[in-house]
Amino acid sequence: MRILITEDHAVVREGLKLILADHFKKAVFGEARNATEALARVWNEKWDVVVLDITMPGRSGLEVLKEIKRSRPKLPVLILSMHPEDQFAVRLLKAGAAGYLTKESAGDELVGAIKKVVGGGRYISPTLAERMASYLTIDLQKAPHERLSDREFLILRMIASGKPVSQIAKELSLSVSTVSTYRARILEKMDMKNNAELTHYALQKELVD
Repeated sequence: MRILITEDHAVVREGLKLILADHFKKAVFGEARNATEALARVWNEKWDVVVLDITMPGRSGLEVLKEIKRSRPKLPVLILSMHPEDQFAVRLLKAGAAGYLTKESAGDELVGAIKKVVGGGRYISPTLAERMASYLTIDLQKAPHERLSDREFLILRMIASGKPVSQIAKELSLSVSTVSTYRARILEKMDMKNNAELTHYALQKELVD
């Protein structure tokens, strides 16, 4: 089995390899520290599964996931995230992720998750499955942030993290005016007036650290 681990922290990469190597004795591991390295290795090499950290320098894991699914639609991508919120997991699963688990639970669930997604299935933790089931059984109006596009959702999180428009523009390779347009659209869709309201909402919903 060929497993590509995309994670910007070397210690975490080593830990994941140790966990997996103990169960997949003949596995071949590849590593990528950021989005650019991950995409280059996906395009130029053959992998059975990609373990993708959602929070990396530069482009977000969500954007990387979409790029991978466009070029290698059958390649399973298992999202590994520090974010426990179920709303973020649902968005990633809709974007094509084969599974989602938190770094906190990786030690216990990673091997089973890899087996499931490589076998053609989808993996979500029992806790997340329970939460998702509760959403399906209760007819609730969509939460404000669920009205946002993926790019708008990403910019919402960056605004709520305290990043100024100029920094967001630089990190996403967009113009300042484009980011400002996105911000205005986010405020309109969420029926809010300013960044302070967006930040308060994001923190309340645990959309940012």
